[in-house]
Amino acid sequence: MLIVGGLGLAVTIFSALKEIVIAHQFGAGDNLDAFLIAYLVPAFAINVVARSFNAALIPTYTEVREQEGKEAAQRLFSSCIVWSSGLLIAFSILLAAASPYILPILGSGFNREKLALTHKLFLIVLPTLPLTGMFLTWSAVLNARERFALAAFAPVLTPIVVISLVLILGEKWGVYAFAVALVIGAALESSVMIIALMKEGISPVPRWHGMSPSLRQVRNQYMPMVAGGLMMGSTGLVDKSLAAMLKPGSVSVLNYGSKITAVFVSIVAMAVSTAVLPQFSRMVVAGLWTNLGCTIKTYTRLIFSITIPLTFILILLSNSLVRLLFQKGAFTASDTLQVALVQNLYILQLPFYVCGMLYVRLISAFKANHILMWGTAISFVLNIGLDWLFMKWLGVPGIALSTSMVYLVSFCYLWRMSLQLLRGNALNSSSAQVIGK
Repeated sequence: MLIVGGLGLAVTIFSALKEIVIAHQFGAGDNLDAFLIAYLVPAFAINVVARSFNAALIPTYTEVREQEGKEAAQRLFSSCIVWSSGLLIAFSILLAAASPYILPILGSGFNREKLALTHKLFLIVLPTLPLTGMFLTWSAVLNARERFALAAFAPVLTPIVVISLVLILGEKWGVYAFAVALVIGAALESSVMIIALMKEGISPVPRWHGMSPSLRQVRNQYMPMVAGGLMMGSTGLVDKSLAAMLKPGSVSVLNYGSKITAVFVSIVAMAVSTAVLPQFSRMVVAGLWTNLGCTIKTYTRLIFSITIPLTFILILLSNSLVRLLFQKGAFTASDTLQVALVQNLYILQLPFYVCGMLYVRLISAFKANHILMWGTAISFVLNIGLDWLFMKWLGVPGIALSTSMVYLVSFCYLWRMSLQLLRGNALNSSSAQVIGK
């Protein structure tokens, strides 16, 4: 966690610099609104297709490597690359064909010129879907081998490329410089992962070895994860689509308001979730239920003891942070007031999001992804209802408040279901020992 969190901090610093450059160059106007809606669909697909696949792959990959050896794990990984790469490419082609129908729905409040810009930007950033998807799969396998450093640090390449290209070509190319930079950054990150895998003696070459029992297990775990990812990932689509129905610049304000929270989520939540999944998977395979219960309780207390005070501090400093980071160039003092209010309401989710990720990894280690699917179904329905209710009351800040409320409910659900899994497996193990005696 220290490795992932420390290197994640470096990535976050460059990401923050990227946001400062974007705010200075584009402010909170129509061009950035168009880009955010254009990138919304590829980002959604990355979360659904790629991240769901990783959550399904890693527990099984760890089990195969522990019980059957490296060669069996390599065969599973090679077959999974064939599957995941084919899925990502097919999904990209499908999205390109469907974009004339999807984008007008997401940008329902956009005029014709703004919608045309959105479509052009969408086609430019679409290659990030297969590139980032494969990067996530490759980095997940490195994490499963407890090689965390490079996978945690490689994402620094994209903000560096974005900063460089926007500063050099931003005036000439406008928001297109941002879109092109994302694609270049994704390609560089994937290239780094290929080199890292080869150094670890893991072949990144796709090779089909047939539908083995372990691959079938990955497939069976993947489907409920996709269903859950579709519903949970749709919350971002819903949030930004509803913001696009409000006054111009609302999508940009919502985006800027989420950045501070995203910084701490990326450092803390991703550090925790990346480090614990391989460990949880090994403990589940070994049947160490008492140790697992103690571990989850310890980290729950630790996370809340850190994130609750941090939440209050960030809210107190919210206005100053927005003014310091963004208020320059095209980003005005009026934008600062709007973004700070949105940011305050987003920050409220921090303790529940971080701790919720811990329980998500625990449930994934149990290969009980159907629980996650039902949880995301609840969150999806709740998000739509609260978005509509709070948006009518507060405007754009209401969407942020809805998100924090959804993560609170989600945490309560995950906590309850995790306790049931632990108690059930511990009871079954005790019964099996008694029968054996």
